[in-house]
Amino acid sequence: MNAMWAVIRRDLLLVMRRKSEVFTVLFFFVVVTSLFPLGLGSELDLLRKIAPGVLWVAALLASMLGLQKMFATDYADGSLEQLAISPTPLVYLVAGKIGAHWLVCGLPLVLLAPVIGIQFDLDGGALDMLMLSLLLGTPLLSCIGAIGAALTLGVRGGGVLLSLLVLPLYVPTLIFGAGAVQAQMSGVSASGHLSLLGAMLVLALFFVPWVTTASLRIALE
Repeated sequence: MNAMWAVIRRDLLLVMRRKSEVFTVLFFFVVVTSLFPLGLGSELDLLRKIAPGVLWVAALLASMLGLQKMFATDYADGSLEQLAISPTPLVYLVAGKIGAHWLVCGLPLVLLAPVIGIQFDLDGGALDMLMLSLLLGTPLLSCIGAIGAALTLGVRGGGVLLSLLVLPLYVPTLIFGAGAVQAQMSGVSASGHLSLLGAMLVLALFFVPWVTTASLRIALE
């Protein structure tokens, strides 16, 4: 566990040295979500209807921006091979990489989403549900994306292949995440959507580091 936290700390320090990665994710999220109110005008009813889907799709695409670099930098400079042969099991180090990706590309979106939601005239309950659904969903996006990043490691044109691999796997998260916000806005209980998101997150947190580790070992061989 100490090694996992060390990996998280190392990746966060590297990100602080090149802050453009965080700003790129946030800028993309803000620009994409802001285009819809500007394009559709002041039709508040329409904006409220499309808000859950728009915000969730934008968050999903923004979180993908950092996937390709999750393991690629360490793979290029040989650090990944050193991590693989270290005494610490690689699965804990991979879990640290996934956690660092969420802290950089997921958590800022969770904190920024309520501010963006005001543009769509969402009420307080919908904004709270949006934050809660993203808090459960964005770690799941990082977990699923880690598998794709490991499978496409070192492959020419890996960015396009990565998108083709992970986007279909993101669909259930998108459906239940946006559905939770829509249910809250409709006055229906969103507990079913949140329960499914939570269940998928628990399964992903347990299985994904092992699957990603196996994929990385294949890439290193």
